[in-house]
Amino acid sequence: MTFTFAHDHVGITVTPEDLDATIAWYSRTLGFAVEQRFEAHGTTFVFLTAGDVKIELLAGAADRTTPPTTILTSMHTSRLHHFCLAVADLDAAVSRLHELDVPLIGGPMEIPATGQRIAFVTDNVGTIIELSDPGTWMSGRKAQA
Repeated sequence: MTFTFAHDHVGITVTPEDLDATIAWYSRTLGFAVEQRFEAHGTTFVFLTAGDVKIELLAGAADRTTPPTTILTSMHTSRLHHFCLAVADLDAAVSRLHELDVPLIGGPMEIPATGQRIAFVTDNVGTIIELSDPGTWMSGRKAQA
């Protein structure tokens, strides 16, 4: 049997106290909208979408983590390191993030092996987000502007 995959979503755990601030950060900073919010098994779940990207927030974390300050010192075995969002124009995205007072923790930098330029930020709870121009989808899938 062969599996056929399509990426569905990335799940990020937050504390219940950080849930609304995290929704606001993704909405204000990256243009995500709440698709669905519901309670199940004693936890609040929120699906955020922008284009064909979906993020699931799970409000069940017991404590906060310390956000990393640089991308190169952010490696830890007990967490997802980052997720990547392809952008149509990295310079425009970085400029907009600066306008919103969102600091970069890495980049912009050239990655010759993949032909990309990338930069890194963290959300309000320290989740690392890579922005890539172009994305790694060679099949013609395009970044959302």
